[in-house]
Amino acid sequence: MLGFLRQFATATETATDGDIFGSLGIDWQMLILQMIAFMILVFILGKFIYPQIAAMLDRREKLIADSVLAAREAEEKAAASEAETAKMLREARAEAGEIVATARKESADIIADAEANAGKKAASIVAGARAEIERDVQGARQALRDEVVELVALATEKVVGDKINHRDAKIIVDTLKRENK
Repeated sequence: MLGFLRQFATATETATDGDIFGSLGIDWQMLILQMIAFMILVFILGKFIYPQIAAMLDRREKLIADSVLAAREAEEKAAASEAETAKMLREARAEAGEIVATARKESADIIADAEANAGKKAASIVAGARAEIERDVQGARQALRDEVVELVALATEKVVGDKINHRDAKIIVDTLKRENK
């Protein structure tokens, strides 16, 4: 601070010479040189540096604009992709529902067919059993007729005292048949 005051004091001593620049501590020759140097600096900056900086800023601005545009496009594509995915998911769910419904219907048809086949098989078994029972009944009736004929023949033989021949056995069988009807 002391140095500043000394400089100010010397500046006021030189101001007495009547030079306004001198009283302020300004050397006008140095001021002109500095102004020329400043003009050269502004010229060089304007000619070489500022255009490069402006071009760089323009490239940067274009890059940012392109990035924003690309981000919007990517966002639109993502939204479209999401919509397509949702559509495919709905279609897949609908198709799965159809497959499940078809599988249920087919299983119900298979069960119905199996029940029908089981019913037919049971009816066939019952019919076969009835036919077998009918054959057994017919066989038993025939055996019973034969026994009855033989018993009647024996009883008649004992009562009549003669042996019954084949012709007499036929008469007995015919009589028994008429009686059963």
